Amino acid sequence: MDPGDPACDPASDPATRDPTGDPTAQSVPTGQDPLLFLQSLQTLWSTRELRQLREEAWRGFAALDDPLTSLLDMLDGSQGWRGRGSSLEAWVACELKRWLQTRPRPRPAQGSPGLKQLQARAVRVLAESPPSLVEPLVSIFQLQDADRSPLLAHIHRLHQEGRFKEAVVLGTKLQLQPDLDFETMSAPLLLQDKVHLVERYVDSLPDLQQRLLALLDSWCQPGFDVTVVARRYPQVTSVRLERLSPRELSRQVLRLLERYGLDPALCPNVVTQQHLAALRYLCHKRLVERSLSQESWAEHVQGLVGQNQWLQEQLLQLLTAHNDAAVVARCVLDLSLPTEQLPATVATELSRLRLQEGTTEVPFEDREDDHYQLPVAREDIHFLASWEDLARHQEELLQPGQVVGVDLEWRPSFCVGGRPRASLMQVAVEGRVFLLDLPELLSPAGGPAPRAFSRLVSRLLSDPSVTKLGYGMAGDLRSLGASYPALAHAEKQLRGSLDLLQVHKQMRVVDMPAPGVDGARGPRGLSLLVQQVLGKPLDKTQQLSNWDRRPLGEGQLVYAAADAYCLLEVYWALCREPARFHLSGDLARSLRLGRSGRSRMQEPPRLQKALASPRQVPAEGVATPEVRARAFRVVCDSMLQGLARSLRCLGVDVLVLGAGEDHRRAAEVARQEGRVILTSGLPYQKLRAQVAAGRCLSVDCSLRARQQAKAVLRHFNVRVTPADIFSRCQACNCDQYLKVSKDMMKQLVWLGSHPEGPSSTGSAPEEAPGCGTYDPPCRWLEEADLRSRAPATLGNGTRLQLAGVPAGVLRRRALRHFYCCTGCGKVFWEGSHLGRVTAHFQEVLESAPSSREPGQAPGQAGSSD
Repeated sequence: MDPGDPACDPASDPATRDPTGDPTAQSVPTGQDPLLFLQSLQTLWSTRELRQLREEAWRGFAALDDPLTSLLDMLDGSQGWRGRGSSLEAWVACELKRWLQTRPRPRPAQGSPGLKQLQARAVRVLAESPPSLVEPLVSIFQLQDADRSPLLAHIHRLHQEGRFKEAVVLGTKLQLQPDLDFETMSAPLLLQDKVHLVERYVDSLPDLQQRLLALLDSWCQPGFDVTVVARRYPQVTSVRLERLSPRELSRQVLRLLERYGLDPALCPNVVTQQHLAALRYLCHKRLVERSLSQESWAEHVQGLVGQNQWLQEQLLQLLTAHNDAAVVARCVLDLSLPTEQLPATVATELSRLRLQEGTTEVPFEDREDDHYQLPVAREDIHFLASWEDLARHQEELLQPGQVVGVDLEWRPSFCVGGRPRASLMQVAVEGRVFLLDLPELLSPAGGPAPRAFSRLVSRLLSDPSVTKLGYGMAGDLRSLGASYPALAHAEKQLRGSLDLLQVHKQMRVVDMPAPGVDGARGPRGLSLLVQQVLGKPLDKTQQLSNWDRRPLGEGQLVYAAADAYCLLEVYWALCREPARFHLSGDLARSLRLGRSGRSRMQEPPRLQKALASPRQVPAEGVATPEVRARAFRVVCDSMLQGLARSLRCLGVDVLVLGAGEDHRRAAEVARQEGRVILTSGLPYQKLRAQVAAGRCLSVDCSLRARQQAKAVLRHFNVRVTPADIFSRCQACNCDQYLKVSKDMMKQLVWLGSHPEGPSSTGSAPEEAPGCGTYDPPCRWLEEADLRSRAPATLGNGTRLQLAGVPAGVLRRRALRHFYCCTGCGKVFWEGSHLGRVTAHFQEVLESAPSSREPGQAPGQAGSSD
């Protein structure tokens, strides 16, 4: 029973109002004895007649000469509330609190002897109170303003008894945090992974928020043993050591830093651990992958290490683990690292380098011949940083019917604070590349440039005659919008684009590594695509350079131009020879349409045909046969839970692999049950070879679940009608329901979910149905269908999930019945969810009569989620 439920307020119930509108009309004499009053309520309490019980209670409160004193008299004169379970006394206290809030009465003045006496008595009661009495006593007697000494003594006693949660909750409610030792109060809860209670404890208290971060950070220092802390609190019997590792604690600290907006300097140990992880990454990129220039490596490492002696030692260990003395010596020299502990071979090489200091030689830099070469002259790379620059080249950038490559660069971040803003936007057209200086062009002090640049980007993205090429373009545009509010709608404005990442997922290249496969040293992503199509990978040594620096280095300018221009060359090569890369007919046709400028698509091709795998679409000119939604059967891997729920919502039969289940299981299920495989990432390459042509689809995980569902339905030509919506349970995939009468649902909810006190079935404001009258044919739940009523269990062993049914739903007058899934026990009712789903999928729904087909399952217009 929730004393805070507004629907439990008799003032909201017409049956408790007198003709004058007074919700507490008096029918009992004043001066009633408190204990007699309590006894008069006992019968109603035992019979669970809540409506009448509350009505009598509120009348009784008004009849008492002094309700506050009477409450204390009741509590002093009875024993029922001293246990941990539900009690009439606790219920009366909660109701009195609500009654006082709705019926203001003169109270003893703050600090008056009368109030002090009442507070002293309340504190003595509080010392023996269960948690259910704490909130009403604090509110009724204003204990947050009472003498703190007995309250603090009570909290210390709770703490000594090992009741750490109660101590912290009470200290929070009484606002006693400044008078309590923070570490003593919070450490036991942190050991039990109850961080949320500590967060509540420090809410709106910046000083304590800083102390919380400092405490967690102190547990992250190298060599710290958290069991030492645990031994100080022997009452803590369930220490969550797996949640107290430096990695887990660091995540908590970083989350709290962002939430509270505090200075990372408060957490030096966590920051140092972050820097060490970044050093490992940078050393791997430089010394193992050899994909980072020495200049960029040295700049990043210097910023991370600084004068921190411990990090310098860790860096030297990372460097000396590499067996190339010349490389290690070059790194030591560039960073001016201590040389006392260097191996002899490295020290010798370092001496040689110092004699040659000033040379431009850098070890093992890749030769130009090994990588993709930009076929554009240096004078055709234009760096645009002003309104005049934009005006000069606007016509070239916005030429209708052309194909452009679009890319972004930003400075890498290895510290607290999230992803930095984008620094450079590259737009490549045939024969030229434009590098747009984002910080300068969008600077508030840039005069007309910010507005002109925003308009230019909007026109470029929204013109469907201009084919925009990208690699993971949706993510780039989201980052652009997050960096600059003026471009917040960039992703939504995109029309007429082709994401080569989706094309890459569908390619098959003989004797070449598949995307994302092979060792860490091989090319990946766009670099791999360029290698597979054009013969050589991209040179990525400038990828992690400082893109905020101005002026940009010559190597950065060429790298940025190549990153965008290679998109054009890959696109042209795919258009010339789609069969060489085993591209599907529809995708090849999309490529040709985009190249000629005849495409007028209103959404990116990746939402239409670009999701097709090479063997999934029939030959050109052959239409894909239509399939009804409830006849369409698929199996998804565990990474596509959202897609599975969206498809089930539309009536599709969807099985989902369990977490950690071998992906090969999907192929077995597909063959045995005639299902289509929906997968993402690496498994696609293996799975599509194990099933018939067109029976495996690679799904774009950058899309939202609803977008994925629409793409799947279009690709397989699935016919969806309004009758299919919610014909299948989203949670378990079952399509068998039972209709439950409102009266029976009330009984089952009462028996299963309200063991602590009476239930309320009073009226509440009604919610308008989401999509008209909704009453599909469905068999009624009968007594014979129940194996047991408490807990409510069907004959097949399925337990009904009644805990999620809100009390307000049971009080709706217009609601006559519910539905329950026989597979998982979820409970559904008519609400607004049906209308929302219909609106979301309107574009793929086929118009159909409002009535459903005979014998089908009910709709899930609302749910117990």
